[in-house]
Amino acid sequence: MSIKSAQQQVDEWINQHGVRYFNELTNMAQLTEEVGEVARIIARRYGEQSEKESDKNKDLGEELADVMFVVLCLANQTGVDLQAAFDKKMDTKSKRDHDRHHNNPKLK
Repeated sequence: MSIKSAQQQVDEWINQHGVRYFNELTNMAQLTEEVGEVARIIARRYGEQSEKESDKNKDLGEELADVMFVVLCLANQTGVDLQAAFDKKMDTKSKRDHDRHHNNPKLK
C-alpha cells in the first residue's frame, strides 16, 4: 500500500466511523501518547529496563500502527501529501548521506 492510499484509507475511516478529525493540537497530544507507548515497549523489551508482566503482551506492531494512524491524520488535516514529502526526504537523505554512514567508524 502506498502512503497516498493509506492517507485516503484513514480519511475514509474518519468520514465513515468518526465524527470528524480531532483538532491538530489534540492529535499532536495523541501522537505524543502513542510514541510514548512505543518507547515503553522498546525500553523494556530491548533496553535495560525490566519488562513488567503487564507489558509482556503489548504488541509493538500495533503501537507503531497507532503512531502511523495519527501521523496520517495530521497529514490529512494539514494538507500534507505525505507520499510526496516522504519521497523527497528519501531522495535528500540518499544524496546527503550516501557515504556518510559508510565512513562512520562507530558503525563498523
